[in-house]
Amino acid sequence: MTEENKDFKHIVRISMTDIDGKKSIIGGLIKVKGIGHSFSNAICVALDLDKNKRIGDLKDAEIQQIEEALKDPEKIGIPSWALNRRKDYDEGIDKHKINIDLKLQKEFDYKRLQKIKSYRGLRLSVGLPVRGQRTRSNFRSNKGKGMGVKKKKK
Repeated sequence: MTEENKDFKHIVRISMTDIDGKKSIIGGLIKVKGIGHSFSNAICVALDLDKNKRIGDLKDAEIQQIEEALKDPEKIGIPSWALNRRKDYDEGIDKHKINIDLKLQKEFDYKRLQKIKSYRGLRLSVGLPVRGQRTRSNFRSNKGKGMGVKKKKK
């Protein structure tokens, strides 16, 4: 067993997500809900980490750095266009949400749209597509919610 294998972690926990230690840093960070390829790349560049290094080889201090960067990405110099909640509806500031916070925020957004009875909100509540897709041939399998051709009952 070599010296580098002693410190290798097979599972790394970053922001309540277990990540396989064999993955690269970029590939591992993508497994966290709310982090995509470009945001993962931006974190690696801002923290000066090798993107191709295995995530299991990271030291505890580097993992802690990544955790802090995920909590406050603007603090390490990530631009606001890379965040996933730009000009948030409630507070009007740029944020980046991950994991359960992102899921809850999405649900609150959907409920707000349904409450004000916007077109998107009504379509979401019925389970139909929101962004102008056709419904004649698609979206037909969801319990008869499709609006296309209907067969006569015999």
